[in-house]
Amino acid sequence: MICSECGLVVGDRVIDVGSEWRTFSSEKSGVDPSRVGGPENPLLNGSDLTTMIGPGRGDASFDEFGMARYQNRRTMSSSDRALINAFKEINSMADRINLPRTIVDRANNLFKQVHDGRNLKGRSNDAIASACLYIACRQEGVPRTFKEICAVSKISKKEIGRCFKLILKALETSVDLITTGDFMSRFCSNLGLPNMVQRAATHIARKAVESDIVPGRSPISVAAAAIYMASQASDDKKSQKEIGDIAGVADVTIRQSYKLMYPHASKLFPEDFKFATPIEQLPVM
Repeated sequence: MICSECGLVVGDRVIDVGSEWRTFSSEKSGVDPSRVGGPENPLLNGSDLTTMIGPGRGDASFDEFGMARYQNRRTMSSSDRALINAFKEINSMADRINLPRTIVDRANNLFKQVHDGRNLKGRSNDAIASACLYIACRQEGVPRTFKEICAVSKISKKEIGRCFKLILKALETSVDLITTGDFMSRFCSNLGLPNMVQRAATHIARKAVESDIVPGRSPISVAAAAIYMASQASDDKKSQKEIGDIAGVADVTIRQSYKLMYPHASKLFPEDFKFATPIEQLPVM
């Protein structure tokens, strides 16, 4: 294995773990000619050192009752089986919300650490897997809301939240606080809003938080209210229900945050914003 840039020899003996035979569909006769087994998985315990015994052919392979003398035992431990099922669940959840491979790998590693440490006894593996995916998203800088994880998992929001806190405590790790900017671009693109409205909404939300206009409000509800205010002042008007469906917050939550921000609207908008509807004509709650 050689670096194409500088010619450095990275490795002179590289083992190819791929199949050494090509099997064509017309040649399938029930005998698999490949001898290398499945791909290696470093997260499983010794998964690449198992041995499979092929079917016997001669008389010496069978006893006097015609039973195979050498049989494959169940080589996979219950621990590995639990890990594989959890990895499949994380993969399928990530597929449903289009998460990249890096997040899946981080979630798999988190699950493996929790499983090996036996920190969350009594909690279902599906709940732990969902919480690991939520933490992985936060740590990779692309957070998803609890409701978004809940929508692709079979677990309730409350149970995912409990597991989330227990995992952080058990692994002695932490996640960055979420801000309004983490969700803004995703929510605006899902609503089909132009770049100008997105920039205005980001500015409004940031100024509102900095000026302490919306104390105690979650970043998601502040972001939703900022999008509502920016869209109402532009040509691309969106209703509270449309924004609420995308952001996963109730109409009344958006109204409460908007009501706090409305009196300060004149100083929240960016200076270069082109108003289609003047501030005085914005909806009053």
